Amino acid sequence: MPVLNAQEIMELIPNRYPILYMDYVDEMVPGKSIVATKNVTINEQFFQGHFPGNPVMPGVLIIESLAQAASILILSSPDFQGKTAYLGGITNAKFRKMVRPGDVLKLHVEFIKQRANMGVVATKAIVDGKVATSAELMFIVAPQTN
Repeated sequence: MPVLNAQEIMELIPNRYPILYMDYVDEMVPGKSIVATKNVTINEQFFQGHFPGNPVMPGVLIIESLAQAASILILSSPDFQGKTAYLGGITNAKFRKMVRPGDVLKLHVEFIKQRANMGVVATKAIVDGKVATSAELMFIVAPQTN
C-alpha cells in the first residue's frame, strides 16, 4: 500500500500533468530517504517524438522524476512545509540503461547533506533491479510564490 498516492503528492509539490512524473510513494523515512514509483507507459507525450519507432524516456525526464521524488522528501519535512524546492544543480549524472514503455522506475533518494534552505541528495532510478540513472542533486528551498 502506498505511503502517498498521486493526490497526496500533488498536495506537497506543485507539478501537474503533463509534467508530474510520479505515481505513488512506496516508502519514506522523513529527513532521510524515499522510494517512489513512476510507471512508464506508451501514452506519455514525450514518446511521440523521442524517438518515433524506438520509444525511449529522455534522460532529462528521468532526472526530473528523481527531482520530484526528492522534492516530496524535502517538502514533507516540517521545516519546509508550504514551501517549494527548486533544483539547483546536477552532478555525477550517469545514464546506464534505456527506459522504455512498460518499465517501472523505482526512484530512490537519500539525503547526503542539508544546511538551512539548501541540500544535496543521492538519487538512483532503478528498472528491474538495475540502475538506469544515478545523480547527485542540489536543491534550494524557497517560499511559495502565487
